[in-house]
Formats: sequence, C-alpha cells, structure tokens
Amino acid sequence: MLRDQRNPSTPEGLQRLEVLRLESTSSNGGKLLTQAGSLEVLFYAPGIIRLRLERSRETDYGLLVSPPEPMDVNVSTEGGVYRFQAREIALDVMPDPLRLRLSLGGRTVLESSTERSIQGDLRIDPFAQGDGLWSLSLALKSGEPVYGLGEKFGSLNRRGQLLESWNLDALGVNTEASYKNVPFAWSPEGWGLFVHTPARVTHGVGYPQWSHRSYILNVDDPNLDIFLLAGSTPADILRMYTLLTGCSPLPPRWSFGVWMSRAYYRTAEEALHVARTLRERNIPCDVMVLDGRAWHKSRLRFDFTWDEERYPDPAHFVKELKDLNIRLCLWEYPYVSSHNPLFSQLAVKGYLLRTASGDPYIHRWFPEALEAQFPHLPPSGIVDLTNPDAYRWYRDAHQDLFAIGVSAMKTDYGEAVPEDVVASNGDSGKRLHNVYPLLYNRCVYEASEQYGQGEAVVWGRSGWSGSQRYPVQWGGDPQSDWEGLAASIRGGLSWGMSGGPFYSHDIGGFTANRPDPELYVRWTQAGVMSSHTRFHGPGPREPWEYGEEAERDVRQWLEWRYRLIPYLEACALEASRTGLPLMRAMPLAFPEDRPAWSFEEQYTLGPALLVAPVLLPRGKVRVYLPRGVWYGLWAEERVRGPRVLELTMPLNSLPVYGREGFLLPLGPTAQHTGQLGTESRIDEIWAFGMPQQGIELPGLLLQVENREGEAIVSGLPAETKVRAFGEVLAERRGDQVAFSISQARTR
Repeated sequence: MLRDQRNPSTPEGLQRLEVLRLESTSSNGGKLLTQAGSLEVLFYAPGIIRLRLERSRETDYGLLVSPPEPMDVNVSTEGGVYRFQAREIALDVMPDPLRLRLSLGGRTVLESSTERSIQGDLRIDPFAQGDGLWSLSLALKSGEPVYGLGEKFGSLNRRGQLLESWNLDALGVNTEASYKNVPFAWSPEGWGLFVHTPARVTHGVGYPQWSHRSYILNVDDPNLDIFLLAGSTPADILRMYTLLTGCSPLPPRWSFGVWMSRAYYRTAEEALHVARTLRERNIPCDVMVLDGRAWHKSRLRFDFTWDEERYPDPAHFVKELKDLNIRLCLWEYPYVSSHNPLFSQLAVKGYLLRTASGDPYIHRWFPEALEAQFPHLPPSGIVDLTNPDAYRWYRDAHQDLFAIGVSAMKTDYGEAVPEDVVASNGDSGKRLHNVYPLLYNRCVYEASEQYGQGEAVVWGRSGWSGSQRYPVQWGGDPQSDWEGLAASIRGGLSWGMSGGPFYSHDIGGFTANRPDPELYVRWTQAGVMSSHTRFHGPGPREPWEYGEEAERDVRQWLEWRYRLIPYLEACALEASRTGLPLMRAMPLAFPEDRPAWSFEEQYTLGPALLVAPVLLPRGKVRVYLPRGVWYGLWAEERVRGPRVLELTMPLNSLPVYGREGFLLPLGPTAQHTGQLGTESRIDEIWAFGMPQQGIELPGLLLQVENREGEAIVSGLPAETKVRAFGEVLAERRGDQVAFSISQARTR
C-alpha cells in the first residue's frame, strides 16, 4: 500500500504485490505465484513481453491481432531474482515487493519506481492491487521524455502531465480531453508500454503532484495485462505495437485528394452549386461531405434516411456529383432519436444499450429543459454493437447508401456510452465506453468493404487501441485561431506517435469565429502537408469566400497536393507494413537528435520532407534542421544542419525542406484523382543531392545503387522528368538515371 500519504497517486485500499515463488516455466517464459494469483511472464514476440494476471473472464474485444510467436526463453534464479531472457532482451523480476527491470543488450531501459521515503522505504508501490483496480509505477530518468497515449493536443512530451485514457467529446482541442485515447506510451530510452484493456487508465507521467521521477498508472480493470516493448529506436517500438494491434490498410487513392465540407450544406441545390463552382474555378477536389443536419431530418436522426424535402432524389443528386468527378461522404452517428419510430423497433429487438433496470438507455446532451433549443441533438438511444444481430443490422443499413454511389461515411461521435449502462454481452458501460468507437468504426468500415466499390475508408473521430485498422481519423472541433491550428497539428503528431498513421484536421477551424484570410491560407498549407486534407467548419470554407489573393494561393497549394499523391501513397505503403505515420514528430523521425525534440509543431512528412507550419501572423516561423544537408523546395537553398532558422515567409510560401539522399516522386497537376489513372503515375522525380534511398509505390519500385562517384536509379518510367537539387548532375541511360557530383562542386 501507499507508504507516504502525501502522495495521492494510489487509491486507498490497494495491497502491495509480492512474488511468493516461481510456479512453472515454458519455452516462452513462465508463471510467478503472487498473493493475487499467477502472474504470467510471456515473451510474446522479439522485443515484446506480456505480463498478465487474470482474475476473471472478461469480453475480448479483439484489440490484439497477432498470436504469440514461438520463443526460446531461458529462466533462471540468482540471489532471489527471477531472470527471463531471450537473446538481447532480459526481464528481471524482484520478489519482495514485486519489481521489474527490463534490459536491452545489457542496458537497463526500464525499471520499477526506485523512489523511497526519508525512512528508506519504497514510497510508491511498484505493483498494487485491489478490487477491480491495479496500480504500477515505473522509474523515469531526469529529462527522460515520454510520448504516445493517443490524440492529445498539448505538449507531445507527456512528462509532467496527468492524463486519462478515457474517450470524450472534447468539444475542442484546448484541454487534455480527447476523442482518441490509446494506453500505449514509449520513450526514446528504448522502452514502450501497452496496457491491454478497454478500461479507464490514468497516467501520472512524472506528474509532480504525485512524483516527478515516476510514471504511475492506475488501471480500472479486474485483470492486469500489460505489454513491455524493448527496441533500439522509436520506429522499432511503434512497429512492435502495431504488430500487436494491427497496421492500417492502404486507403484508396482518392482519399488523398481534397475533401470539401462545411457545417453545413443545407440543400441539394446549395451543395451542387458549390461543387460546380469548384470545377468552374479550377479548385481541385475529390470528395464533398454532407455533415450533420445536412442530409436527414435532425429531430429524427439517425436512421440512414434522407430528408425528402431537401433531397427529393438522392440517387440523382449523387450522380450529378459524380458527373463532376466528385465523390460523396455522408455524416452519421450510432444514436437513434427517441422521437423516431425506429427507436421503439430497435428497443423491442434488444438492439439498444439498456439501463440496469432493463429499459432502453436514453442519452441526453443537455438538461431536458434545454433540449428544445438544440433540436439537432435529440434524446437518443445508443445502438448496442456488442449484440451480433444489432451489429449486422447497423452494418447492413448502409447498403442502400453505397448502392446509389455514396463513397464514404463520416463516423462522428461514439464517445457517449455511460458507465452504468448494460450491453447485451453482459459488460457495463464502464468497460464498453472506450472500446465502443472501435466497434463502431469497424462496423462501418466493414459496410464500406462489403457494399462500397472495393475501396474501404471511414472518416472517424473517436478511437481506441486498434482503431488504426479502420482509416482515416480526423481531429474534431478546433478553435478557429492560430492556437487551434497549432493544437490540431500536435493532435495529429500525437496520434501518429500512438500507432495511427493517417490524420486530418479541420482546415479553417470549427469553433468561435471565422478565420481571417491569412489564417485560412496558413491552415490550408498545413492541411495540404498532412496525411489527409479536408476543409470544414461552420459556414463557408470554400477558397473564393476569402478573397482573390487567398483563393489564388489556396488553389496553388491544392495543385501541389495532387502532385504529392505518389509520394503520399509510397508513405502509406510503408505505414501499412511498419506502423510509421505519414506525419512524423521530431522525436520519432530523429531520436538521436535531442535538440529536435522540442520543436513540437514541425515534422517530417514521410522520410524525405521536413515541414514547419507557420503558426504566427505575418509569416514568422522558427525552423530546426537536424544534422545533415537540407534543400529548400522553393528557393532551392542548400542548408547544413544542425541549425535553427528564423524566417519570415510570404503568405504563399511555407518552409518545406528535402532531406539529402532521398527521392520525391511527384505526379501531374490534377483537378481530381480520376485524372491520374489507376496505376502509380510519376510525372517527375526530385532528387535531393546524391540519392541514397530508393522508394516503393504501389506497383512501382525505384531502386538506388551507389557506385564510385555516382548513384544509379532504376525503375523510372521513360517519360519521367528528373530534377536534381544541389550541385548534382542527372543523366538518363536507357531505363536508368545516373546522378553524379558536378565538377563545380568537386573543385
């Protein structure tokens, strides 16, 4: 139990855990007997160790996708310490009290808290257990950062923060509350930690009110199930996490185009007018979104039906958009208005979550006296997606929408399951709450796979461990100001550091006010240089609404977006294999360059491009270039890092630098992805200095062979143009291109 009552981190009544004896061994590990039961130590896969103490059978929601691999683990006991070792990974377990020490190549990367009171006792229990609750504490070195834990909008480094893995309708990006939480954290020191649970997890990450030197976790689950990860690089740790919980499949090519949305287009005529204007003004676009309140009767939502007064012929409306080469995405949520006759039908079938007394639970967004002021958020039941029949009904209810040509669904909300409801599988809302968004997005993604055109994608807001398997996610409701833009970028980078490779934010912001033209252009630039690109917010978000200069600048950036699609697809292919996100925060991209870690709003887009969004008026931006040589994309300057640049950028420009040794495949300018064809089309290849790294696109592999004094790139289509940055010459030799240092540089 807690040894110093001044520390509020561990709840009262928990008992310190001790190891009584080694119970058994196996080829993958063994079991240690504790007073709470058998603690299984299982080497799950190379670099991955599972610690599990199961006290009750609970529903498995499919968070894990990979079974354990055969391992050869040596178990030994010396000086009362139990050692489990497989190759360079060793886990030492000390018995009284239960403590851990994880080593990689003989170096300790993680251990239980070493914090002691003035009397010499352990001040915080390394492991403690109570009735349906666990607490564990880990030591942190001075200055050691911790990253991950899902989509959070504050500092990427969690050190000093108190965070909760509990999904909420955050109503913005200004607090710790977030829509997508993941109980997975990691450190550049070489460790990762994943709590395998759907339950609430509280993280005091060097939180000084508890302990500035310990990472303390409280897990609200009857079972303890954690994975320890040990890797040489953050990329290794992220790969291990996504081995456990799944990598993202490749999103369809058109999803990398521009999505245009507002809250909201009120009629079919208004939406079609915007679509036609996009084409008339040569604004590239692939997808239009009909948001909440746009296409159904709000008081009755959500039942998959159109508002016939505003959309008398939905199939014709979708066809008119398709004739303009614009796809349609429709908004939805998994709630059914109590005013809708469907509510009673679903309740009778047992398709809605219930109260403890067995009545259908009714979710209210506001006190009943205020509901008349918000008719678009009626009191509603929540579809019980743990009921297999309800799950199938909800999935199949999308069929008619996809049949008329709808391409995607925007899966909004999903965070409203209260703790005291009862699901058909017997779980309470306390256990279902976090994992419900995973079930919700999985269900709609399956509908897209089954009834769409073979190109599955969702546009999801909420998430949990494993949600990366159902792309794409976006960050909701940022304030329409510079800080809203900055927080949105951090949210995307945070999601990427937590296993989610794809992310978008609302260009222009969603709350408080309409952005001015300068902020609108800067937000567009950041959105273009992200995984996915969507304009959204209350009122118009189309470029012509912000003046001629803004429209011209935005058009140019959207044209650049379409040129980037081959490169984005190459990055997406890598993400589908490794879990590496497209937007890579500096600690993930440059773990060996500690000064880079403090630049939390700049990132690399894939391996080749460094992006520094402008987050202040009048173009002021501070850029850190890590060690190596970098090439400015627009002025073609060659800069050697490490170096900090203080820049003032004109409105139509953004700091983007190419990394020496890498290739950047570019496609042609297009108004929509239909103009790009079905194969990977490269119009031009940019080489930043002498190529060192090849690149693979879907169906196309560009290989680099380094010879004395030159680099040979093979695999380029004959019609592809080549542009070399720096004092490098490019010479085409049949189906190859040879790069060499110019004589001017060698003199």
